[in-house]
Amino acid sequence: MATPTPWLDESEQRAWRAYLRMSTQLTAHLARQLAASSDLSTADFGVLVQLTDNPDGRCRAYVLGRELQWEKSRLSHHLTRMERRGLVARSECRSDGRGAYVAVTEAGRAALEAAAPAHAESVRHAVFDGLTPEQVAAFADVSERVLARLEPDGGCDGPADCGPTGEPECGL
Repeated sequence: MATPTPWLDESEQRAWRAYLRMSTQLTAHLARQLAASSDLSTADFGVLVQLTDNPDGRCRAYVLGRELQWEKSRLSHHLTRMERRGLVARSECRSDGRGAYVAVTEAGRAALEAAAPAHAESVRHAVFDGLTPEQVAAFADVSERVLARLEPDGGCDGPADCGPTGEPECGL
């Protein structure tokens, strides 16, 4: 006999549906604001942030795709468009002929630096200006707890993900 489905209770349902509405509306709002204030899409911004979070501004393409939660095809097509605009550059990985590195260019870094202030202002206005410091701390805690359940290992999958020093590449 099948175990009954553990449905969400009323408070869980309320929280979940509010989260879904917030996620959809916030993502769309921030995308509109970013497009209005820069020449970057949300996807461009995400790629550039991942790259610039690394000290050398580059990482392995497959690690970038994993961090962004993108399929290989989507990443490849998007990077091609960004390359054409001069925002990123790809190069082969000498230690692994099948792999490639993606690096932010000076133009990509400049585009991100130009877009970041207005984006930060949009995030602050839409999210943080309406919260108390205690709510910000709770928001961070809840987000980190959910992420920990989704990514229990939280690190690189082994030497192929790591650089020559054994340190993870691309913001891991």
